[in-house]
Amino acid sequence: MTDADEQLRQILRGASELLVESELVEQLKTGRPLRVKAGFDPTAPDLHLGHTVLLNKLQHFQELGHHVMFLIGDFTGMIGDPTGKNATRPPLTREQIVVNAETYRQQAFKILDPDLTEVCFNSTWFDQVGAAGMIRLAAQHTVARMLERDDFSKRYSTGQPIAIHEFLYPLCQGYDSVAMKADVELGGTDQKFNLLVGRELQKHYGQKPQCVLTMPLLEGLDGINKMSKSQGNYIGITESPTDIFGKLMSVSDDLMWRYYDLLSFKTNNEIKQFRREVAEGRNPRDVKVLLATEIVTRFHSKAQAQDAVADFEARFQHGRMPTEMDEFVVSSGTVAQILKVAGLVASTSEALRLIDGGGVRIDGEKLSDRSAVLPPKTSVVLQVGKRRYARVTLT
Repeated sequence: MTDADEQLRQILRGASELLVESELVEQLKTGRPLRVKAGFDPTAPDLHLGHTVLLNKLQHFQELGHHVMFLIGDFTGMIGDPTGKNATRPPLTREQIVVNAETYRQQAFKILDPDLTEVCFNSTWFDQVGAAGMIRLAAQHTVARMLERDDFSKRYSTGQPIAIHEFLYPLCQGYDSVAMKADVELGGTDQKFNLLVGRELQKHYGQKPQCVLTMPLLEGLDGINKMSKSQGNYIGITESPTDIFGKLMSVSDDLMWRYYDLLSFKTNNEIKQFRREVAEGRNPRDVKVLLATEIVTRFHSKAQAQDAVADFEARFQHGRMPTEMDEFVVSSGTVAQILKVAGLVASTSEALRLIDGGGVRIDGEKLSDRSAVLPPKTSVVLQVGKRRYARVTLT
């Protein structure tokens, strides 16, 4: 196993915060494989690149020789973590959870080594806790402490409802750490409150409190909101190679660097070199192609990534689209409206007719939805017919 200082350096790469660093160093120095936990509620059937920020870090721990525990929250998923939400989440049924949980397991192994990963389900212990046990667990935290959580505090101060079961979620997540005897728990920055509850509950149950490692939240394709299915700004890891590649190529040049920092396995020095080259005049699109190729290779294959690159180059560089075209910056609107603003059509009614007839393309892909809206912070090439092009950037 690598020495403690080198392990700490690798563990901290890309992380937001480590609590408490001295405690983790002390544990690393023992040479004992640590029990490292990260939980995922199967609230949707597929994982997206935002989830892989934590999975990538779990993989780092595996490479360092630690015991990784991939927790599927099949019990807590039925509660729904309200983190970052301004309203109560609708609970999922057990049937929905079971189906989603199986796909999570399969998809996680695209990154994690299945032979080195312990897959846990928190229904294993919560089905045994019972009503009396849940009341005892609820007695370990006060309402005042719960209202210290930012999203609860905001909702309470603005008069938005908070259901009682939502208070149970942080307690349940914390109890997971007790049941799993976790030494380290990973989570997004929006999970910090819940992760710290785990530390407190472990102390109550006579365990050494876990260290907490928070990872940044990955912005979605809009460059603003956290990547999520509900926002429609996600890249699913089971999407086709062409779709993953195309979506990654659509992100802004600024967001590209964020994706490099959180998703790429390239070294910090390699990424710094890319930044220098772009600053000195290299086309950022070339660097974006490298990132998209890396991600497609990870979730599909090298051959499929090469095919996606060839398709992209054929559409953008080999005569199908001009390299020089008019550029427009717009704030919002449907594609039909934007086509008129860009001067590609005389009216929105003409745009709608062309869309219906298959005469409009976005980044080379035929558009069929006449009500389509482009997400903010994206740059796309709009094409009408065979010869009319414009590059449009959404603010």
